[in-house]
Amino acid sequence: MRLGRRGLDPATHETFQPRLWAVVIALVLIAAYMIAFVAENTKTVGVHFVFLTAHTSVIWVIVLSLLIGIVGGLLLSQLYRRSRRNQTP
Repeated sequence: MRLGRRGLDPATHETFQPRLWAVVIALVLIAAYMIAFVAENTKTVGVHFVFLTAHTSVIWVIVLSLLIGIVGGLLLSQLYRRSRRNQTP
């Protein structure tokens, strides 16, 4: 039995994939954190818009703010690209 370059049997090296397990563990930890984050932010708050007031969970306020930020960032990046394209001779 000859050992591979990392000191493992080549057959074992083919079946054990540490990078894959690291990714799986990281994804499980991220999912657990997200579930805990949502569970901790279920308190109802009042959100005052210009013309109305809505009562919703804190998590939905966070998600709405995230979506507004993403859309705003995409629109601003498109405006920047368009202005840079018009400056090119």
